[in-house]
Amino acid sequence: MKKLPDKISLLGIDITNATEKEILEYLLESLRKLKESYYIVTPNPEIIVYASKRPHFQTILHQARLALPDGIGVILAGLFLGQPFQERITGADFMEKICQRVATSNIAGEEKPIAIGFLGGRRGVAQKTAECLMRRYPGLNVVFAAGEWDQEGFIQETKILRYKDTKILREKIERTKKSSPNILVSQYPSIDILFVAFGFPKQEEWMAEHMGKIPVRIMMGVGGAFDYISGSVSRAPFFIRLFGFEWLYRLIREPWRIIRQLSLLSFIVLTIKEFINLKRR
Repeated sequence: MKKLPDKISLLGIDITNATEKEILEYLLESLRKLKESYYIVTPNPEIIVYASKRPHFQTILHQARLALPDGIGVILAGLFLGQPFQERITGADFMEKICQRVATSNIAGEEKPIAIGFLGGRRGVAQKTAECLMRRYPGLNVVFAAGEWDQEGFIQETKILRYKDTKILREKIERTKKSSPNILVSQYPSIDILFVAFGFPKQEEWMAEHMGKIPVRIMMGVGGAFDYISGSVSRAPFFIRLFGFEWLYRLIREPWRIIRQLSLLSFIVLTIKEFINLKRR
C-alpha cells in the first residue's frame, strides 16, 4: 500500500502536499487494499476562513484522509509562508481525472469494475453530470445519481444502475421521478466513490456524519463541479484557470458572489498574521 501523502499545516488546516498523479494513485490503490472508508475535502481560502472561526468544522477538515489544495490563494499563501505546495488541484478537475482513470481501468478489466455515484446539485444536474461523463468515458460504471435531499439524509430523485445507453437512462429517470419516493442512500448498491455536491459546509458536514453509515468506500466533496461538467454553468477558459483567475471570471459573471469573495480579505489578513508570528518565533 502506498504511503499516505504528506500534509502541510496552512493556517491551522492540514492540506495534502502531493502531485495530482500521486494522489490519484493512492486513491485507486486504497480502493483495492484498504477496508476502512474515508472522505476527501478541497480547502480553498473561503473554506479555510470559515473553519478558522468554527472549531467543529476545522475538526471535520482534519478528519479527511485527503485535503486537496483547491484555489490559487492557497498556493500563494503556501509560498508566502515558506511551505510551497507541489501543485494546485481543483476539485472539479480531480473529479474528472478520477472518472477518466476509473473508466480506463474498467475497460481494461484490471479489477472488479469501480462503482461511481453522484449526489447533490440542483434538480437533475447529478443525472446530467452522469450522462455527460458516461459519454466521455464509456467504461465508467455509474450506479447512482441523485439530487434533492433533506436533513434526514433522504434522496428524493432517482438512481442510475449501469445504464450505458443515455436514452434508456433518461427514460428510467423520468419514470422514477413521477413517483418521487423517499429512499435512503443506504438502500442503494454499494458505491466505491461518491461525489457529493451540496456546496460547503453542508457537503463536508454530511460526509463526516454519514461516513461508515452508508455503503460508500470513498466520498469527495466537489462543490459546484456538477454544474461545470454538465454544462449547466459556463466554466472559465483554460488559460484563465491556468493563471488562477477563475474566481475573478466567476465574480464578473455572477456579481452576487462579491459577498462570498470578501472572505479573501480575511484570508489575506490571516496569512499576514501567520507570517508575522513565524518571524517572531
